[in-house]
Amino acid sequence: MAHITMKKYHGLGNDYLVLDPNKNDLILQARNIQMLCQRNFGVGADGILYGPMLEDGKIKVQIFNPDGSEAEKSGNGVQIFAKYLLDEGYVKEKEFCISVLAGDVEITFTKDDGSMMRVNMGKPVYAGKELPLSGIEGEIVNAHLKFHGNDYNTTCLSVGNPNCVIMMEEVTPQKAKALGPYVEGADYFPNRMNMQLCKVVDRENIVIEIYERGAGYTLASGTGACAAAAAAKRMGLVDEKVTVHMQGGELVIEVGEDETIYMTGSVEEVGAFTLAENFFA
Repeated sequence: MAHITMKKYHGLGNDYLVLDPNKNDLILQARNIQMLCQRNFGVGADGILYGPMLEDGKIKVQIFNPDGSEAEKSGNGVQIFAKYLLDEGYVKEKEFCISVLAGDVEITFTKDDGSMMRVNMGKPVYAGKELPLSGIEGEIVNAHLKFHGNDYNTTCLSVGNPNCVIMMEEVTPQKAKALGPYVEGADYFPNRMNMQLCKVVDRENIVIEIYERGAGYTLASGTGACAAAAAAKRMGLVDEKVTVHMQGGELVIEVGEDETIYMTGSVEEVGAFTLAENFFA
């Protein structure tokens, strides 16, 4: 097998490997993704970005979770991929679009080197049939759902991928790790669910802990930050512009009057990697 090369980036500790099909001869399979993302036996990552695919005038990328499943959208993943496109010369513009499974995402670099950008994440969807929810009609906003025998104050929404935001007075990594598997796999959510435990500090600041389907506990999440800010705004708990504090760092989320979500965050390059020839043997 020819050498496989890739680059690694992170956004607030949420790390992704970019595997470019234009530079590698590899048909990516679930077992490849699982091996690459293992932190002890592989390179280690919270996911794989497979692209760019240049089709019909669009720049497309596939986003994969560590378990090999494909994600509809990832806020940090999109930011990382935008930085890769600039680094490798695929784009030279300050503003452009990236196509993911959930649709097109607009990127605006706010630093010339692509290390900081503003992303139009679109509008949240609260309708149960769109998430989808099983056995529940209408919206779940500031409502009680039962997980692992306990009731929780819950808001469910999609920001390109499905999220369950649970409001708490105190949030910790331990709570997220303990509750996350029960929320991810709950019968309410036939396609599984991302979870954010959310504490409102004041009208301009919230703190979240994150458990992602197919990935588990993560230090940061762009879509998770957007979902939590949008849910808190919908409940009237925060203003339009919110700083979302996570274990890996902070993202600034703006939720406009029309509910369009804008995310501003940073990306850092970790390095380039060449796999051993027998890694996938």
